[in-house]
Amino acid sequence: MILFSLCVSVVVIDAFAGDRGLAALMRTRQDHDRLAAEVGARKRENDRLREQIQRLRDGDPAAIEEIARRELGLIKPGERLFIIRNVTPASQRK
Repeated sequence: MILFSLCVSVVVIDAFAGDRGLAALMRTRQDHDRLAAEVGARKRENDRLREQIQRLRDGDPAAIEEIARRELGLIKPGERLFIIRNVTPASQRK
């Protein structure tokens, strides 16, 4: 009887904590969900970039201006550029 109880205990513990047990299944599901969310984010980013490429190929002046302002820091004639230094972003303020 003791041997049987010991065997059952080992099987039950292995079912929960073994390489293919419940804990491993839960970790695998969490990893799957995390990776699925990451894939979704990458797909959305790819879609955004494809749209931007198409706008640039079509010669959309608004798309060209947006990139020139954001990535090159260009401004229009008559505009003023203000550079504020040593300011904590609002998201980091308490």
